[in-house]
Amino acid sequence: MQMNKVLLIISVVLVTSCGNSTTYLPKPKGYNRIDLPPHEYVSLPDTFPYSFEHSKYAEIQNHDSWITERYWIDVNYPDMGANIQITYKPVKNQDELVEEYMQDSYKLTNQHNVKAYAIEEKIIELPNGDYASFTELEGEVPTQLQFHVSDSTNHFLRGALYFELATANDSLAPVIEYIKEDALHMLLSLEWKD
Repeated sequence: MQMNKVLLIISVVLVTSCGNSTTYLPKPKGYNRIDLPPHEYVSLPDTFPYSFEHSKYAEIQNHDSWITERYWIDVNYPDMGANIQITYKPVKNQDELVEEYMQDSYKLTNQHNVKAYAIEEKIIELPNGDYASFTELEGEVPTQLQFHVSDSTNHFLRGALYFELATANDSLAPVIEYIKEDALHMLLSLEWKD
């Protein structure tokens, strides 16, 4: 009798559980929603041989090498885990220095050829009369944008965007586009101090 009750309970459980025709579908691939603030800009402090407007949501910090390179800074976006590293070198009317710095900049960009599936360089004429190289890199690369500009007599400035997170770049696309607009604004508002 005991065995019959157990078999009856098992049969009822099996019949009722098999009768449920709920279909389970895998969750579609998606990304976190990223709310980005409107673009607003403030001026860089007066303590540099260059000036530009940067996002008011970014913090200006000394770069790790600020003791030896005192005009190198990080434009840090703490809420986005992003950082534009700005490096600066004086040129001192030496054409060979300008050439050396530009070659170094191109070498640093080309190091990403292994992982980049596209590298697009644009030459932009700035309001101050200089020309800037603005390069976008696509693929799983550590830096998605790089730029450099020089007045060819006194100043050379380079920038590169990095993220602190190891996240796929396609999920960061809205943030990359947002910071790209900020980087272009930095270049378009760039002025040299003599």
